[in-house]
Amino acid sequence: MSVPTIPVLETKRLVLRVPEPEDYPNFKATFASYRSRFMGGPLNAYETWMLYAAEIGHWNIRGYGMWMIHDKDTDETLGMAGGWFPAKWPEREIAWIIWPDKAGKGYALEATHAVRRHFYEQLGWDGAVSYIDPKNLDSIRLAERLGAVKDKTAASVDGHDVVYRHPSPDALRSSQIADAIEMEISHYADPMFKPKGHALD
Repeated sequence: MSVPTIPVLETKRLVLRVPEPEDYPNFKATFASYRSRFMGGPLNAYETWMLYAAEIGHWNIRGYGMWMIHDKDTDETLGMAGGWFPAKWPEREIAWIIWPDKAGKGYALEATHAVRRHFYEQLGWDGAVSYIDPKNLDSIRLAERLGAVKDKTAASVDGHDVVYRHPSPDALRSSQIADAIEMEISHYADPMFKPKGHALD
């Protein structure tokens, strides 16, 4: 099986590219931390290694996967965002995680908006979902800011998650959702912007 050509995506502040071995320490630290509690963690060293290997291998098997999010100016890693569709997943998922010390700066919104646009415009996806722990309020808020709505009729992964359905490409084009997302991203990119209230990804 040939390795797919993995595109590099760029946004105002970010560069998204394939996970590399040197990115693993931040991934390991995050999945060993309390922040990973809504994604099956915290994980031990072996579990974390296997998951990271799966992140990389997913690109070979599916032809798409999770990008590592890098700061465009410093090149430091900030988290991951992309597509996820392992065995027994009912539908293709758009997923994200931001390192604990990088949360609250709009990186997940900016990265996820970019990867969804790539899947819709370049890969021809007609939609996607996000599977979210019902106690993960930050991710639920982010899904809603992306225009996703709770789909009570959709099959969940294991019965312990809620399904948020992303707007279709046509729905995005015929609404103001994309414009609102772009406006919010521009606020986060403004060094003078100070979000009020609880920090969101």
